Amino acid sequence: MQELSLNILDIAQNSIVAGANLIEIELEAFGDEGNMLSILIKDNGKGMSEETLASVENPFFTSRTTRKVGLGIPLFKQAALRTGGSFEITSKENIGTQVKAVFDTSDIDCTPLGEVWDTVGILIQMNENIDFVYKVKNKNEEFVCDTRQLKEVMEGMPLTDISVVQWIKEYIEENQFEIFKRRY
Repeated sequence: MQELSLNILDIAQNSIVAGANLIEIELEAFGDEGNMLSILIKDNGKGMSEETLASVENPFFTSRTTRKVGLGIPLFKQAALRTGGSFEITSKENIGTQVKAVFDTSDIDCTPLGEVWDTVGILIQMNENIDFVYKVKNKNEEFVCDTRQLKEVMEGMPLTDISVVQWIKEYIEENQFEIFKRRY
């Protein structure tokens, strides 16, 4: 994929298909020079059996019936490992799944992050019955956008309203740039 934000979208879509009603997406910059980027996507969906979990990194495996390959997880893993980073996926049936990829953003092969605020905005707009927590942090600062809190603040105005979605995207973009200092 051309941007890591598309990997995030793909994995969040997997969470939605797995019946999650809470999806957490966390980006963390760390390392001596802030060049390491961790992307964590966690859900409370149906999880996977040990057999499925063992196969999920294989590009020729998918649990979907609409296609014969599942490239999202393998491509995300490959993108992380290509930079000298790491990749881990854990899952427990009836509890949920967690995917974590770490990237060395100073590596020439690091895929650009992309506009994650647009990705999160689309996820919120298209999935009004699912709560999303988007967190961005570095060693000194943290920003959290939680749809459960936004619903309270909006006092009944749906988060799917286009003006609300646009505000959410701008809110995330502004705060993400502040935390990451426009690095990614």
